[in-house]
Amino acid sequence: MQSQFPHDPRQREGLYDPAFEHDACGVGFVVNMHGEKSHQIVWQGLEILVNLTHRGACGCDPLTGDGAGILIQMPHEFFSATMAELGMKLPAAGNYGIGNIFLPPDPKERRYCEERLEKICADEGQKFLGWRDVPV
Repeated sequence: MQSQFPHDPRQREGLYDPAFEHDACGVGFVVNMHGEKSHQIVWQGLEILVNLTHRGACGCDPLTGDGAGILIQMPHEFFSATMAELGMKLPAAGNYGIGNIFLPPDPKERRYCEERLEKICADEGQKFLGWRDVPV
């Protein structure tokens, strides 16, 4: 079938492959194809969330956590400086991961969970670097 448009959206191009095409109301995606970080991309991601409230993307369900939010590149410079303040040196950008963990407020239960997570990292052959309490 010939398209009447100069660019046929059904043709594979760049990261787009029509084989993966399906309805996805409730999902938004903004990306800089060159991997460049920018404040504009963050604002566009937030704009998508505003426009998806009709699908429940509002972060307002306290029981299930509807997953509303944006995913951005890891800010290596920020984490490197922050962890240095705690006496930890991070590997080069892209050579480590960071997790956001919600732990119990009880110190004994919290330490138990921390120890379990550290053991899982070791069991998986990973080097655990440390903990950081996020200021709230």
